[in-house]
Amino acid sequence: MLLEQLRREVCTLHAELPRNNLVAWTSGNVSARDPESNLVVIKPSGLTFDKLTPESMVVVDINGTVVEGDLKPSSDTASHCYIYRHMPKVYGVVHTHSRYATAFAVVGKSIPCYTTAMGDEFGGPIPLGGFALIGGEEIGERVVEALRDSKSPACILQNHGVFTTGKNAEAAVKAAVMTEDNAAIVWLALQLGTPIPIPDEDIAKLHYRYTNVYGQ
Repeated sequence: MLLEQLRREVCTLHAELPRNNLVAWTSGNVSARDPESNLVVIKPSGLTFDKLTPESMVVVDINGTVVEGDLKPSSDTASHCYIYRHMPKVYGVVHTHSRYATAFAVVGKSIPCYTTAMGDEFGGPIPLGGFALIGGEEIGERVVEALRDSKSPACILQNHGVFTTGKNAEAAVKAAVMTEDNAAIVWLALQLGTPIPIPDEDIAKLHYRYTNVYGQ
């Protein structure tokens, strides 16, 4: 079986999506790109998360052609592969329709940076990308456009949902969790009143510290 360890990792990470209330039924997916072979492991289309196994993961090449797997790959495969081809430092991609973040996407608003945690993780607002239909590379194009001039590993797409990227699949899942958590905080704050903005220079300091100093 090709990429057995990566299949196991991607399968395990899929469980984090329902565990963190980021998906409903079969919506949402995780993929990872192998740095040596450039092959991509992605969720099969239409399977509920409790039925996923390492063996059911699908391996595709960087253009989305199935290399190994008995099931059809996710309907977002072409977009995941487009992101990998155009963002060479990305080795993990996650897509969700998490509620609070998608609510911002539905009204066509980026998620503003009002928390220090958001400054840490995203280095500013979570950008809004344009609308595209599912099934081809167009969604991937919108993601790459949205993230091109942003420090954020995440974006939301108009009327659709969340896409996150990372140095590996775990980092992309973490970004998806943090996207929804901060979207919920910002939404609740907006119900209470006018959120207090964080100065851009302080956001830059938060992001630098988190990226270069924080942790082990």
